[in-house]
Parts: sequence; C-alpha cells; structure tokens
Amino acid sequence: MNIIRKHPELFSIIGLGVLCYFIFFHGIGTYALMDVDETRYAAMARDMFLTKDFLTLKLNGDFFFEKPPLYFWGECLSFWIFGKINEFTVRFPCALYGTLSTFLLYFVGKKIVGRTYGILAALILATSLEFTILSKFAILDIVVSASIGFSVMFGFMTFFCAERNKKYFWWLFYVFSALAVMAKGVPGVVVPFGTMFFASIVMKLSPPPNPLPQGAGGFEAFRPQYFLVGMMLFLLIVLPWHIVMLKMHGQLFWDEYVIKHHLQRFTGSETINRAEPWYFYILTFLWGFFPWILPAIALCTAKLIKLKQACPPALLPSCPLKQFVLLNAIGFTFTFLFFSASGTKLITYILPVYFFSACITAYFWRGYIEEEKYKKPLNAASYVLFGILLAAAIAGLLTPIFLSEQLYKDIFEAKWALISVLTVCGLTGIVSVMKNYRKAVFALYVLLMLLISAFLTDNFFKIDYKFGQDDLMEYAKLADEKDYDLVSFGFGRRYSLLYYYDKNVEMEITKDIDFFKKKLAQKKVYIIVRNKNLEELSKQADFQVVEKGRKYSLIKKK
Repeated sequence: MNIIRKHPELFSIIGLGVLCYFIFFHGIGTYALMDVDETRYAAMARDMFLTKDFLTLKLNGDFFFEKPPLYFWGECLSFWIFGKINEFTVRFPCALYGTLSTFLLYFVGKKIVGRTYGILAALILATSLEFTILSKFAILDIVVSASIGFSVMFGFMTFFCAERNKKYFWWLFYVFSALAVMAKGVPGVVVPFGTMFFASIVMKLSPPPNPLPQGAGGFEAFRPQYFLVGMMLFLLIVLPWHIVMLKMHGQLFWDEYVIKHHLQRFTGSETINRAEPWYFYILTFLWGFFPWILPAIALCTAKLIKLKQACPPALLPSCPLKQFVLLNAIGFTFTFLFFSASGTKLITYILPVYFFSACITAYFWRGYIEEEKYKKPLNAASYVLFGILLAAAIAGLLTPIFLSEQLYKDIFEAKWALISVLTVCGLTGIVSVMKNYRKAVFALYVLLMLLISAFLTDNFFKIDYKFGQDDLMEYAKLADEKDYDLVSFGFGRRYSLLYYYDKNVEMEITKDIDFFKKKLAQKKVYIIVRNKNLEELSKQADFQVVEKGRKYSLIKKK
C-alpha cells in the first residue's frame, strides 16, 4: 500500500488499463460478428484492405457513399498490424477507441478537478451500458463519438489551462473535429462547434463575484492564432478525401453523400426508414446509461425538490469543478437536442452524450464518496438497483417454468453465470449501502458491468445467433467450401453471408419468383430462403433442401 501512495499516478493508470482490458478487449475475438452492421462494415474494410483501394468504399461490389472512410482506415491498420482478418482484428480498433475515451476523461478530470474525480468520470463512462456495448461492437459510431469527445474535452480545457497552452488545446479541438467529420460527416463538426459556441456564451456571462479561470471567457476561438491555424489543420484533414471523391465520382458522390445521406437523412426519415418519435432518445438514454441512470434520476429528483425551496444559483459558479460540470451539461443538452431534431434516429447516434453524462454524474459520486453528500438519493437508488439484481437472479432460477423448452436451452449456457453475477453484486451491494461503505457501493456498480462485459458478452451474442444467424453463417461457409455461388431470397440483407462467404452475394428481397426460378435452374448455386416460405416456393419449382436450420433453409437445383 505504501508504494501505491508514493506512485498514485502510475497505479491509477495501471488500474484503469487493467479494467479497460476486461471491459473492452477480453474475449472480443471469441464470438462471431453480428448482423447487420458489424458484418457489413467488416466486409467493406476487408475489401478495402485486399484491393488496396483506400478511397472509394464498396459494399457487395457496389459503391457505398453513406460514410467517410476514417473507420475503415482504422480497420485496415488493424489488419496490417496483426497480419490477419478475424473477429479480434475487426473489433480491436473499437475497443481501443473505448479505452482512449476512458483515459481522456481521467486525464481531463484530473487536470481540472483532481485524480479522484478523473477516475470516477472515466469508470462511469467505461461502464455505461451503451458505451460498453458499442466499444466492443465493430461499427463506426464509437469512432465519431471518441473524436467528438476528444474535440469537446480539449475545447473545455481552453477555459481552465494556462494562457501559454491555450493554442495547443484549440488546435487539438479543430483536429479532432476534423477526424469526427472523417468518421461520420456533418455531426462531427456540428456537435463540437455548437457545444463550444454555447459554452463560450455562458463563460462570457460570468458575473464579477465569480471570476473565470485564467484566460477563459469570450469568443477567443476566433483569435487568429487559434482560428487560422485551427481551420488550416481542419481543412487539411477534411478536404483532400472529399475533393478526390468529387473528382472521381462527380455528381453521383454529391447526390449520394452530401444530399441523400447528410441533408435528407437529417431532415427526414425516408432515406433509411428510421422514423422515431421525439422522445426516442429519452428512452434510449434510460437504458443506455445503465446502471448509472438510477442514481442520476434520484439525484435529479432531489435537486428539483431543493430548487423549489431556494433561489436558483448563479449562472456560473466560481468552483472549477462546478464550472466543468456546467459545461458538460451544455454539451449534453446540445448533443441530445441536435440528434433528437434529426428526422432519422438510430440508438447509436447519441453515443457522445455519455462523455458529458459521466462527467456530470462523477461530480455527485465524488461528493458522496469523499464528503458523504447526496447520501439519501444515492443510497435509495442503490437499494433499488441491487434489489433489481436480486429479483432478476430469482427470475433466472424460475426460467424453466415460464420459458419454452427451446428458449430455455438457448439461454442455459449463460444462465448460471448471470445468476451468480447478479446475486453476488446484489447482496454485496445491499450490505455495502447498509454499512455505509461508499467506495464499495461505487465499486460494485463498476464490477457489475465489468463482469457482464468481460465474461457474459459472448454468451449474449451466441444466444442471439441461434435465432437465424447461425444458419446463415453455416450456409455461407458451406458455399465457400463447395465453391458454389450464393443467393439469398425473400428476406432482408444479411451481411453475415457476405463476410463469412468471402465473395459477393446476390440478395433478392422483393420475392421475384422469376428471379428465383432463374437462379434455381443454374448449376452450383445455393439459395437461402426462410423456412416459412419453403412450402409456397415448392409449389413454384422443384428443389433439394441441402440444410434446414432453425429459421432458414439452404436449397439447390434437384
């Protein structure tokens, strides 16, 4: 213990590194890639790596102008470093982005407030359910989220750093905003610049009794030494690829990339048919910020009650910690409203809000652990959480009663491990709250998510695969081994076929019977159809069922 006290920084970094390994990296190569997005993006990255065409994205042989290429460049770099293309190398970059984001909050929090706050903020981010999932899931949202997180946090640092260092943080703000654009386009510039615009207004309105930190305040982003150099860095990163693509593909790139997948996708849902109600992201956040959402709700309720009984505080408090929390509240609000205003909504879009949520929530947990503040709401929320865990464990014991035999078989492998985690965390958590072991209460929130992420994620994926993806992966590998052409007929695009077949796949989703008959008449062609359509299709043509799975069948010419 004495050596830890002598080298707290070293052991903080080592401890976070070990936790990040178990939360993000452990076991990520032990389970197959999941439909639809993981397999789709992995197949595109593989094609880019093998063809050495690092400019134009292609999906199943067709141009793909929905996204910029930063995510795919990271995938190719992973393939090159490890010398292979598999589940681990596909997921490695995303786990790395999650880890770097965690350390970002640690270092920023430590610099502005202190080491304890930095550790708390980092751990809350790393163990927020949606952030944890998407850091182990090979899709590009974690890339844009990490880039936005770095950009905004470096922007916030300009309000707290020494004057001589401000230019470096502003330049980093522009650089990471540019990387966010190269990860996902328009949101990469709107969220960081919008957040910093409103943050600058609030900091400029600081009343005289609450002086700003040294060098803060005003719209200093437009000072030439910050703005001109920053914009030059921004444009040097963003413009080359976009200019090259416009020259290569002209109007097609403009119409698809700019008009369809940026403007139309934001203003309407018709582009990808993802219309959702205005409260969609409220529901998403309620589960995405688990397990920290229960304390957050309890604290918000307690704060609202107090506000009714007292005058509201000054707009900008003098304490750096509270100023930082206020800035994160601005970031959360702007990001949440921006994505809520979009006509197209997907649950992955609001991933950047977890950076701000973690920093806000860490403020209250720091007060709870170090000063015994907020005990009533946090203890109440913890009792509820740990009680839910115990109730879930009991429900798990009763699964044979209310689940079908097949479904019970599906979950059996994960059942006892999950029940054990829920029981241990639930019982230990309740005792810790009762004994006022505040650090232990926080640690159990983290431990719950660490155990689930490290040791149960593969089970959850494998359970999901049983509902059809296992069939598709088996058929794709069989077609590859037999050197058959592969066709899917009568259901949506499933890119596990593309990734595990390792060649282009014809995917017919309109149920065109003439197309079906034409393909069936060809030699060395496997067709995948849904089991529920087998009888109807057998009336249209004769065929041989090669394999019949749980949801899909593989057929060929008789």
